[in-house]
Amino acid sequence: MLPNNSFSAENASNQIVSWLKNYALEAKSSGFVVGVSGGIDSAVTSTLCALTGLDVLCVTMPIHQAESHVSRAYEHIKHLQNRFPNVQHHEANLTPLFDTFTAQLPSSSNSDKLQLALANTRARLRMTTLYYFAGIHGRLVAGTGNKIEDFGVGFYTKYGDGGVDLSPIADLMKSEVFALGAHLGVPQSILTAAPTDGLFGDDRSDEDQLGATYDELEWAMTAIEMQLSSADFTARQQEVMAIYSRLHRVNQHKMIAIPVCKIDR
Repeated sequence: MLPNNSFSAENASNQIVSWLKNYALEAKSSGFVVGVSGGIDSAVTSTLCALTGLDVLCVTMPIHQAESHVSRAYEHIKHLQNRFPNVQHHEANLTPLFDTFTAQLPSSSNSDKLQLALANTRARLRMTTLYYFAGIHGRLVAGTGNKIEDFGVGFYTKYGDGGVDLSPIADLMKSEVFALGAHLGVPQSILTAAPTDGLFGDDRSDEDQLGATYDELEWAMTAIEMQLSSADFTARQQEVMAIYSRLHRVNQHKMIAIPVCKIDR
């Protein structure tokens, strides 16, 4: 990976906290709602929101969730509440809702497409839940997507975890999110856990799904921005570049504005 020697976690933290607070005040919002999964992105986002001094509701939304994910989420929230009096927590167990919902739908003989549809359904049920809490409390839903996921490979669910009011860490690479998490005092269990979206009900990691590590994908994104010559790439770098380019292409529908048919009048 190409190093980023200019990143300052303290500077990023100060900028984001100020941006969050100003945005919320201008929107006349009382604070934020954050879905907390037990991963680094939601841990960093919820901590930054808490640092604004505005009210923060951390929502856990298990759906047949691995116990390790749930325990890390609770560890983080307890840690936050010990530090910040403005942090609240609510668990919305969505497993019964998910089971009831899917029982009403036809199955599919294509197991890969079925698994992906069900994974996206989980994310969209969670989005709906977050907006319920945002609505009744007059708060903003803070997104947890980072730069490589949101603008690089499109690794999120449209109208799921991509359905948010504002994105505080979407200009940070995954490595920068980890650095910021360490600076903010995120629990070590989260800092060392393999990133996973937890949407499939098993132990597959993000790397398993993407076919490359975040460090590799960050290298590809940076290499394209710097217009590096592919003639200098190793065999693995060429493979990673192909993975990145394919994902960036097929997920463009998530990253661009919804197409509108313009009528000649």
